[in-house]
Amino acid sequence: MAIRVDTSVIANLTIDSTTDAVVIDGVSKIFKKPRPLWRRRNKDGADKREIRAVDDVNLTVKRREIVGILGANGSGKSTLIRILSTLLLPDTGHVTIFGYDVEKDERKVQELINRVSVEASFFKKLSPMENLIYAARLYNMPGAEAREKIVSILTRLGIKPDRIKSPMENMSRGMQQKVAIARAFLTAPILLLLDEPTTGLDPRSKIDVQAFINELRDVHDATILITTHDMDEAEALCDRVAIIDQGRIVALGSVDDLKRHITGLMGRAESATMQEVFMYYTASRLVTEEDIKRYGSWEKAFEAIEAQREEEDK
Repeated sequence: MAIRVDTSVIANLTIDSTTDAVVIDGVSKIFKKPRPLWRRRNKDGADKREIRAVDDVNLTVKRREIVGILGANGSGKSTLIRILSTLLLPDTGHVTIFGYDVEKDERKVQELINRVSVEASFFKKLSPMENLIYAARLYNMPGAEAREKIVSILTRLGIKPDRIKSPMENMSRGMQQKVAIARAFLTAPILLLLDEPTTGLDPRSKIDVQAFINELRDVHDATILITTHDMDEAEALCDRVAIIDQGRIVALGSVDDLKRHITGLMGRAESATMQEVFMYYTASRLVTEEDIKRYGSWEKAFEAIEAQREEEDK
């Protein structure tokens, strides 16, 4: 069964309701550092200038799912989001968004998605209203409709009416981030890519944004992929989480399933926290049953392994 998507910003694209929202198949992305003139390639032929930001990633996101991507700085999560948003091309593998290839069908994919980035930029001398009207015009949204939506979304996100027409240079970083989120919501995308969207927001604002994200999924049928450092946020929002480390997905599942698994490995009655789950999967190596027997507990084994890594890195 096919669904006709007919809004002011999506040009009558046909979306098959049985098609997965996102399919990432064997995707890798390698960056190279500039080679200093006085250095040569290693004798073994290895080029250590290569940085494998995304390494053979496979992930399928179902329609209307909220999936979190958790990872440390430099783990590859933002690079993956840029590939999904057509800002980067994968070196190997394929990505489809509702059946459309991000390379072959770039324009169609762009009509279906929007992205919020932690480094969002604006015309700082202009107001939130003027910035968002500019964005709406890029999507051919009528002015009257755009103004109504802008006021509604910004108010929903906790921005007071008197700030909507004030210059953005007078707003805090957190308030500017809310405007970035509003800009993404404005076009009613059916796939929303949120790259650390609540960074810099106060606790109240985070709750407002999280409630709005859930509303987008429940009311507007959106699929949402979110990268975050906030374990509580991942636990509150996500149907599933993928933990990425050194460009590879090392764990994937629901929060409850991942916590249950780590709790069993730790051999205790009290449930593991998401912080403990994250630390387990991003450790220098996984804690084995032999490690637990050797050191007496999962916590002591983890501490010993991390101490060994710190010594090796010195």
